[in-house]
Amino acid sequence: MGTTRRQFGMGVAAAAAFAGVDTVAAAAARPQATDDLMSVVHPQLRAAVQQAQPLLDKDPPLTAATLAQARSSADAMSRAQTPLPDVAFVERWIAGRAGSPDVRIYVINAKPGLGRPGILHTHGGGFVLGNAKNEIRRLQGIARELDCAIVTVDYRLAPETIWSGSIEDNYAGLKWLYANASSLGVDRSKIAVMGESAGGGHAALLAITARDRGEVPLAFQCLVYPELDDRTGSTRIPPAHIGRLFWTAPKNRFAWASFLGQAPGGRVVPPAVPARVENLAGLPPTWIGTGGIDLFVEENIAYATRLTQAGVMTELVVVPGAFHGFDLVPDLLGIEVPIVEGFKRAKIAALREALINA
Repeated sequence: MGTTRRQFGMGVAAAAAFAGVDTVAAAAARPQATDDLMSVVHPQLRAAVQQAQPLLDKDPPLTAATLAQARSSADAMSRAQTPLPDVAFVERWIAGRAGSPDVRIYVINAKPGLGRPGILHTHGGGFVLGNAKNEIRRLQGIARELDCAIVTVDYRLAPETIWSGSIEDNYAGLKWLYANASSLGVDRSKIAVMGESAGGGHAALLAITARDRGEVPLAFQCLVYPELDDRTGSTRIPPAHIGRLFWTAPKNRFAWASFLGQAPGGRVVPPAVPARVENLAGLPPTWIGTGGIDLFVEENIAYATRLTQAGVMTELVVVPGAFHGFDLVPDLLGIEVPIVEGFKRAKIAALREALINA
């Protein structure tokens, strides 16, 4: 394992019952750009934190009461994203698993008749926010760089739909990609799953589900600071300097309560939580990238360790002084950060090695 190899079904009311107690805690834990915090942020990222601080100061706690507003903000962001003109994409609705509703997907860079890699992507948003449309421009760039097709799934969000429903949405997208590989120009032996944050958690769950059902073989999983363990921030409290920026323990508790339909940190139904799945053998080769002060850094390192122990070829990249979503903030603020570019290159290199050069 290449640890630090590169240095760079419940309603909103029910979720509130589990997570509403975090309202005061979230306000207290809201990150401040104090000297002690900045001292643990990578020097190349400090300007980004300083520029983002006004937004962080206005960021309300994530609760049932603020969820609608947070989703509205995410939708506004998706409307502001202009797709790249030279990489085709199309919106489609596909059949969900029996008993589930149809699922919206976006198909990016389909080229019938070719034998290229294919990626099933799941977006982030703490299980409760975000949408696939917001990811199109970024995924177009990846599809162009790797000359691959990407399907990104607009899975149902929690708390309206708990984990079992979103797994089926994502699995429907994966099966559709596999079944339609020739029309997309995809080689069925070169399919990966990929996601960021909660999307990384979804991708990990999807890889486990695909292994257990035995219908779609996966060549790779690319997990970007994945949300893997409901115990983080609930029954397991990280050191004070970890998880203070952008995604905090109170937000994580609300996210997992919404996703699981119960308070996080207790008994769970497998395979709802990737970190709680006992047997990781037989999963595809894996790349995990995270930041050294990301709330998820400890669970990401632990998962990479367990994958390695289970015989899964795993690469782990930990970027020192990097916070959750650090690779997105510089783009949003219009600044360039060398360690972010290095992180992105490492991810692309891992995908290329697994799907193209193998």
